[in-house]
Amino acid sequence: MAKGKNKAAEDKGKKLTLKMAMSCVKQTLDGKRRLDLSNQGIAIVPKCIQKLCDVYELDLSRNLLKKLPDFIDKFVNLRLLDLHSNYLETIPESIGRLQNLVTLNLCNNRLSTGSLPNGLGLLEKLHHLNLGLNHLETLPHFISALKDLRHLGLFNNRLTRDPECLGQLSKLEKINVEGNPFHVDCSLDPIDRVESLYLVSEGSLCGKCLRKCQEARRRLEDPGKVALKTKMNFTGLVSPTSMPRADPGTWR
Repeated sequence: MAKGKNKAAEDKGKKLTLKMAMSCVKQTLDGKRRLDLSNQGIAIVPKCIQKLCDVYELDLSRNLLKKLPDFIDKFVNLRLLDLHSNYLETIPESIGRLQNLVTLNLCNNRLSTGSLPNGLGLLEKLHHLNLGLNHLETLPHFISALKDLRHLGLFNNRLTRDPECLGQLSKLEKINVEGNPFHVDCSLDPIDRVESLYLVSEGSLCGKCLRKCQEARRRLEDPGKVALKTKMNFTGLVSPTSMPRADPGTWR
């Protein structure tokens, strides 16, 4: 019986009071208020933190959260919302009312494509969106509405093809798609695939590498060889700056 009670307490998580939350309010380098509730062992976002809704940054990372409450839209000043390394299975539509949000980190959760709300597409000022280490099989079409998006993390998901909507994001500078099971039909595409792709000018290659590339190009252009039926387009894709840890548990 005691064991069962302990498990129930674990599922419920720690209780966070307003006084405890107030002690976690800090100041950013530019003088803004930041509420840091990371690694507190909470399973539910307490309603009392609504009294601190004037903060500009909210960190709820490394907790036991399975869902985000609808009252998140009360934090209208938020420019950064960090929810990485939780157990989130859904995100409320109300997140779309955070019109000042610049950075949203949803990395290392349990989010599927269907659990991402249409409201995400309303975040017009969003520059950084991290969806890595989740269960996404495709990228929702409404992501293309994030016209100001600069950095997008999609690493270690279940994507099987390049998201088509990314071509509509004209300001996108960096995207990380490492660790996805992209499907390649080898009968149509004879190019050897590597984990990272680097584009360089011919003048940057040594003589040996240049000859090797020129020979490979001639083989592809030879009509007697198997031709590519689809031209691959890597517009907007750059090599990631860092490698994510493959084990989600190490992020917690």
